Amino acid sequence: MKLTRRESKERRHRRVRGKVQGSPERPRLAVFRSNEHIYAQVIDDTQHHTLVAASTVEPEVKSSLASGANCEASAQIGKLIAVRSLEKGITKVVFDRGGNLYHGRIKALAEAAREAGLDF
Repeated sequence: MKLTRRESKERRHRRVRGKVQGSPERPRLAVFRSNEHIYAQVIDDTQHHTLVAASTVEPEVKSSLASGANCEASAQIGKLIAVRSLEKGITKVVFDRGGNLYHGRIKALAEAAREAGLDF
C-alpha cells in the first residue's frame, strides 16, 4: 500500500523525534514549514519550554520579504534564529527538520543558521 505525502512526512517526523531530544545544554532547533511561511523554535525538551523563536509571520520580517515561502525567506529566518540564540547564550543545538526532507527551504534555513554561528 502506497503512503500519501502526508503519511510519509508524519512517519519521518516520528522517526526523527525518536532520535532527537533537546536538553538545556543542547536545545532542539525545530522547524515547521507551511505552504506560505516557515517557523523555527529553539526548545528545551526537559523543561518543555521555547527559548527562542522566529518566523516569517513577524511584522518586521514579513515587511522585508516578497514571499514567506521561498529559500530567501528561510535563509533570513535561519540567520535571525541564530542571532537570537547567540544573544541568549545558546551556541549548540540539535536540528529537528520536522519530518521534512533536508532539501530546499529546510536546507537553506539550516545553512544560514550555521553561517550565522549556530553549531549543529
